[in-house]
Amino acid sequence: MLTADQLLARLYALRKDYADDPEDETYQALHHAFLFISYNMAGFKDYIRAEAEKAAND
Repeated sequence: MLTADQLLARLYALRKDYADDPEDETYQALHHAFLFISYNMAGFKDYIRAEAEKAAND
């Protein structure tokens, strides 16, 4: 499983792919998801850690 930092970096890269049209719904979704997660990174890291533990126990 990717780390929280790696997932955020992937969202950033995807967001840049759509940045040429800021009105595009995909860009807006990626942009707001990226901002929300980056501002709540501690919670996102906790979530990723818990999901990784669940996956390891399955």
